[in-house]
Amino acid sequence: MKKYEYFEATADIGLRAYGNDMNEAFENAGLAIFNIISDTSLIIPERKIEFEVASEDDVSLLYDFLEELLFYHETEFMLFSRFDVEIDDGFHLKAVIYGEEIDWNRHERKTEIKAITFHKMAVKKTDSVEVQAIVDL
Repeated sequence: MKKYEYFEATADIGLRAYGNDMNEAFENAGLAIFNIISDTSLIIPERKIEFEVASEDDVSLLYDFLEELLFYHETEFMLFSRFDVEIDDGFHLKAVIYGEEIDWNRHERKTEIKAITFHKMAVKKTDSVEVQAIVDL
């Protein structure tokens, strides 16, 4: 199973992330976000940040999770390459994300993400899980 893929969206980038469960799909969505910003294979997961979010449904939880990733990227000046996510039945998420401080001399600079959007955001559960989001560039 592929971890994620991108799709065309006017002036934005859409992503679909996949997993055997919600945890894995959200982890792969985090990886997809940071592969838009930089090459995650060059990011050393040497520092960890832990956070929790709670929402009213799966789609809101996805939005809140991705927003937190961008928040820590912007406030801590970090890039992330590893994501450990635990989601319970009450739309509560615990995350531990790993990365390092941005060093544009060593990290590849790709595209800046301005915001996560709710436009066409989706969480589809079957035998596996697919999450979809569009980011504003």
